[in-house]
Amino acid sequence: MPARRLLLASTSRYRHDLLQRLRLPFEVHAPDVDETPLAGEAPRELALRLALAKADAVAKLDAEAIVIGSDQVADLDGVAIGKPGDHARAVAQLRAMRGRSVVFHTAVAVVGEASAFRAAEVVSVTVRFRDLGDAEIEHYLRTEQPYDCAGSAKAETLGIALLEAIESDDPTALIGLPLIRTCALLRQAGIDPLVPT
Repeated sequence: MPARRLLLASTSRYRHDLLQRLRLPFEVHAPDVDETPLAGEAPRELALRLALAKADAVAKLDAEAIVIGSDQVADLDGVAIGKPGDHARAVAQLRAMRGRSVVFHTAVAVVGEASAFRAAEVVSVTVRFRDLGDAEIEHYLRTEQPYDCAGSAKAETLGIALLEAIESDDPTALIGLPLIRTCALLRQAGIDPLVPT
């Protein structure tokens, strides 16, 4: 039986780079999904809904494929903190988070239309930010320009200097795709990174 195609329903370079670590051949497809939060939607539920919506949207393009969708939402006291998009919003985000704990909810969904497989999980990472000075925030933002990262936090590079601690069962979740849970869901769907076909 030929190997099923693996599709990543994301244009995120961070997720692409993480998935490459598993050494599985995959293709990238941009999901056509409205990412607007629903009224009263909690950050964790928003991440889960969007991960499933992205996987479902791309799965419709190839029923035989296995599709991975993912989404991340930062949560500051129950309020969703998204991608800043520009410098001014990034400054405001980091000022609001300094000296505080923020939970990054990263959802991963795996969908196979033909096999009727559909599963998703959320991995939450608690991050404690240092009590950052304005000059530190400015230097970090000018150096990294993390305007496409939830909460402006890019911990895989200089952003690690913003933090006091990270608490997680899956360190890759903070970067954008929880690989431990992704591997578990892929195995359930019939793809095992350690058993090449």
